[in-house]
Amino acid sequence: MYKICLSLIFTMLVITGVSGMNASLAATVEDRTSQSAIKVELTELQKNELANLHKGILEKKEQLISKYVEYGVITETKGKRIITRFEERYKKLEQNGFLPKCDKQKEYRKHEE
Repeated sequence: MYKICLSLIFTMLVITGVSGMNASLAATVEDRTSQSAIKVELTELQKNELANLHKGILEKKEQLISKYVEYGVITETKGKRIITRFEERYKKLEQNGFLPKCDKQKEYRKHEE
């Protein structure tokens, strides 16, 4: 009798937890869709400020990779490849007006919409 009561309590807890997760997942999907509908336009001052921040981050990342190459943690060719990817990412951000592309995940999550 004790085992039956214990299993019923456990089952009820699991059902309660799963239903709570479904509600929270639905709320996050709604938040994501409502946020993606908002079109943001940055001013030139904002773009310049973001550009300066990204350039500073890019320089720090390049310094970090250079140190890894210097210490022999990664090869020089791999270091150059990594730095090239960083620069390509910066160029894409620059082309997009320093607005990150967050809609990429929608392609993978079509079943949630």
